[in-house]
Amino acid sequence: MFVVRSVITYVATVVYIAVAGPIGLFVGIVLRSTDGLYRLGHGGVRLALALAGIRWKVAGGEHLPRHAAVYCSNHESNVDPPVLFEALHPRIKILYKAELRKFPIMKTAFDVAGFVSVDRGDREQAMTSISKGADSLRKGNSFLIFPEGTRSRTGNLLPFKKGGFIMAIEAQTPIVPVAIQGGRDAMRKGSAFVRPVNVSVRIGAPIPTAGLTIGDRDALIAQVRGEVQKLLDEGPLWT
Repeated sequence: MFVVRSVITYVATVVYIAVAGPIGLFVGIVLRSTDGLYRLGHGGVRLALALAGIRWKVAGGEHLPRHAAVYCSNHESNVDPPVLFEALHPRIKILYKAELRKFPIMKTAFDVAGFVSVDRGDREQAMTSISKGADSLRKGNSFLIFPEGTRSRTGNLLPFKKGGFIMAIEAQTPIVPVAIQGGRDAMRKGSAFVRPVNVSVRIGAPIPTAGLTIGDRDALIAQVRGEVQKLLDEGPLWT
């Protein structure tokens, strides 16, 4: 059953992108309406998640700030970004790996939406991207970061990379710890089929960066990583 469901999900998503993609780019580039682009983006994400049978619950929603923040999450599955895109903020931007820019429509849509790519193999470019993200935070935009840099294959937290934390410190913007669990079972190793899963999202209290400097980044990373681990230790929300 999940195989048929996966095929339907893939076909419907491709059709949606083929139809909504050009419309979204026209709305974003020509009409300069990022609102319209986000609506189309959320529509596509909700469609794909619903067809694939991906459900989620959120705990700690009272911690969601009304002002700009950097949401810092662990990463264990391909379903994490779309679930968090829906669960955290209606217009959240993403600090993402530059490798994703090889997909033309995705690259253009990300640029129009104000997402920021980071090439970790090019330090100068990475620092330019971090400064760009900090400027966006100062303008009131919120970002989602996956500081592990890649998916954890075991569920154990990997070391956190510094870029997103430097961005938050430069903008003096709080960091919101987030723990996501349950998505790993959606796609088994070597399989392209998506299985229905229940995903848990736990949100912690914002950690301020006001008054911090770049010299405080390691201590900040350790603090945020510890909070994410505490949220993971609370376990899934589904019973």
